[in-house]
Amino acid sequence: MPKKKETIPADTQFNASPFGDTDAAAIMRKVRELEIKSKKITTHLFTGEYHSAFKGKGMSFREVREYYAGDDVRFIDWNVSARFGHTFTKVFEEERELTVFLLVDVSTSNMFGTIQNRKKDILTEIAAVLTFSAINNNDKVGVIFFSNKIEQYIAPKKGRKHALYIVRQLLTAKPTGTSTNMEEAIRYFNKAMRHKSIAFLLSDFVDASFENDLKVIGGRHDVIGVRIYDKMDMQLPDAGLLQVEDLETGKIAWVNSSDAMVQYNYKQRFIQQSEICKNYFLKAGADLLHIRTDEDYVKVLQQFFIKRS
Repeated sequence: MPKKKETIPADTQFNASPFGDTDAAAIMRKVRELEIKSKKITTHLFTGEYHSAFKGKGMSFREVREYYAGDDVRFIDWNVSARFGHTFTKVFEEERELTVFLLVDVSTSNMFGTIQNRKKDILTEIAAVLTFSAINNNDKVGVIFFSNKIEQYIAPKKGRKHALYIVRQLLTAKPTGTSTNMEEAIRYFNKAMRHKSIAFLLSDFVDASFENDLKVIGGRHDVIGVRIYDKMDMQLPDAGLLQVEDLETGKIAWVNSSDAMVQYNYKQRFIQQSEICKNYFLKAGADLLHIRTDEDYVKVLQQFFIKRS
């Protein structure tokens, strides 16, 4: 059976907002709050770190100046030096323009949270901070929102207006799909981006079947995974008999959270998922950050940028 040809759609709007369709003022207030918070973090904490963490496309010639002790002798311009009777050297500068792509998981499992924030809240803030970090460095930013299908594609652009549009979409994202398909998102990104870019995958990584596709983009792009998880993803509370619902499948089950074996198996399942995810990124030559919903994500990102630089 022949495969259906895939195309990259133009920007589309999500159909609904968690604030309500008529409350545009509340959405704009939240967008503005997130802009202020992101810019504050970017300006005061990530100054230089983001710039140093990611390499540009290469080096381009800027000018010729007099040679000083300590300059690299390989860059001496012998023609100019012979013409003027003393030594001149070539000066190069980094071609900085980069394309940053955010692959954002908007499936319903990210609506879970038990301590301070839902996974979606942290994911949204991190995506906003990365967006403004890139925009402030004059880089392009694009986004793919996905669940078990591609929900929205935003083409890479520069500028504050574009950043605010991305933040608004982050806040109002309401997927039509419920489950997660990481493979679909990665393949779509690989077709959309032919040249090298920096790709951030933001998800709880519940879907554990994306190894091969991750290897493909890991060989072409600079890939960083950001895994968001909640404390209760890792450990069940001792709360007796609980009725639980899978947010992605809708299945309901009864669980005895006070049973020691149930708690042990639950924790082991989380550890197993963590190891699978870690190995996928390791084999793809990509980085992976783990951020819990009650942790300071700013410190985790800052340490990562410093380590990269």
